[in-house]
Amino acid sequence: MGMSVGSDSTHEDEGIVDINTTPLIDVMLVLLIMLIITIPLQTHSVAIDLPQGNPPPSTVQPKLVTVSIGYDNSISWNNEPITSEASLQAHFQAAAAMPDQPEMHIHPDRLADYKTVAHVMADAQRLGMTKLGIVGLDQFMEGQ
Repeated sequence: MGMSVGSDSTHEDEGIVDINTTPLIDVMLVLLIMLIITIPLQTHSVAIDLPQGNPPPSTVQPKLVTVSIGYDNSISWNNEPITSEASLQAHFQAAAAMPDQPEMHIHPDRLADYKTVAHVMADAQRLGMTKLGIVGLDQFMEGQ
């Protein structure tokens, strides 16, 4: 490795003072290959007993309660108009107290206030209803 030291040289041939990285790259490649070779292959398998075939369909139909919220924010329980907040809460408490709690489908109209829908859902959850769902969302799709 030749390198000229001193300021009195007027030659154009000055030595390169950069570090040679070729040996470092070679060492890193060798270490990488050794690491790849020594990693064990993941050939272990786990035996899982999966069910075979189709299960028979359920013969018991779930109980269903439909709470509709109209365009004028009127609330109905299975097509019966609800006139007061206390009546709605009584319906929720009676449904939540059943041993086999019914599914509650909330069907809001497109023009119903969000406040009313959120209030009905919050009351249902607060009073113990656990099977809630909003149906009829196709009316909110674009272009309809």
